[in-house]
Formats: sequence, structure tokens, C-alpha cells
Amino acid sequence: MKALVIEDDKRISYAICESIENMFETDRAYNGEDGLELAKQEIYDVIILDIMMPIMDGFTVIEKLRKLEILTPVLMLTAKDSSADIVKGLKMGSDDYLVKPFKTEELLARLEALIRRNRGKYIEEKTISFKNLKLNLQTREAKIDNRDLTLQGKQFDMLEYLIISKNIIVTRNQIFNKIWGFNSFATTNVVDVYASFIRKELKKYRL
Repeated sequence: MKALVIEDDKRISYAICESIENMFETDRAYNGEDGLELAKQEIYDVIILDIMMPIMDGFTVIEKLRKLEILTPVLMLTAKDSSADIVKGLKMGSDDYLVKPFKTEELLARLEALIRRNRGKYIEEKTISFKNLKLNLQTREAKIDNRDLTLQGKQFDMLEYLIISKNIIVTRNQIFNKIWGFNSFATTNVVDVYASFIRKELKKYRL
């Protein structure tokens, strides 16, 4: 799994990344603007977002993320135990909050809960769609206007990932790492092979 830590205090940022390294591969940003750009370019399982930051604060970041339909779970960090800040963050689309200073155990517990909750929502949706293409995530069936597509195994997984990432530009390496994994013996060329097959299948229905 992968996490994005957007925190301007480098000491705190390092401590967070160190404490979650057994759960997540991490990227870091030290201001809201850089954090937003990373969130637009990469697929993360969770974002840890500080409120008070230079250039762009956390409230603005979460607002822009949700307007872009980037629905990655967000845990907001605040140095103030202020109910107004908490309510504002939740209304803007954050999923949970944590007041500084916090214990590592609480941070990990909240992140685990966010991941479980998000997976539950994802499964409950059952289907995802793009235009007239629909994927059933439980039966792993793909249809265009109720006509079946012939997609199996990682073909289905790759198309699912591309639909979920429809508002983000993803690279060949990102697709490979997500679908085949870092430890795969395959090469990134396999992405092109699968993409070619998927395109041919979709062209049958002029999508």
C-alpha cells in the first residue's frame, strides 16, 4: 500500500513515515501545493494531511482533491483541538482527523480503520463505470450496453485500475506496480500487451 504525507514540519513528517513504514510505501510533500500535485499524479491508499501549511493549507488541498473527484481517504492533522477545524475538515471531505501530538499506536489504528472502511465502501458499490462500460467487482464481469466483454484475470484488474484512475494520468510503471507488483518476474512491457488486448476488445463496441 502507498501513503502520501503532506506535512510542512520535516521532523514530524519523518517520524510519521518511519512509524508507518511497515504498512505503507510513502511519498512526502512539505507544502500543500506540492502535495496536491503528487495526489493528482499518483494513486494512494491514504493521504495524511496537515492543516496549517505554507503556500496552500490543508483545507484548500482537500477541497481541490474532492472537486477533482480524487476520493482517496484523508486523515487530517491539526495542532489545535478545535471543534471548528475538525467540523470544517470533515465537511470539506476529510475522512478522519488526529490532534497533535499523537501516539504512533493511535495513528496506525486510525489508518487501518480508514483502509478497512474505504475497502468496504468500494466493495459495496459492486459496480464501477465509464461511459457505457460497467465492471461488476463481485462477479468480475465487464459489460458494454449489457454486452459481455471477454476479460480475464489481470485484464480485468488493469481495466478496473484505469477506470478508478480516470481523473489521474498513470504511467506504465504505476500500472505495472499496482497490478503485477514490485516483485514480479515480468517486465513493464507486459502492460503494453494487456493494454493492446483491452483496446481491441473495447473497439469492438466503439468505446
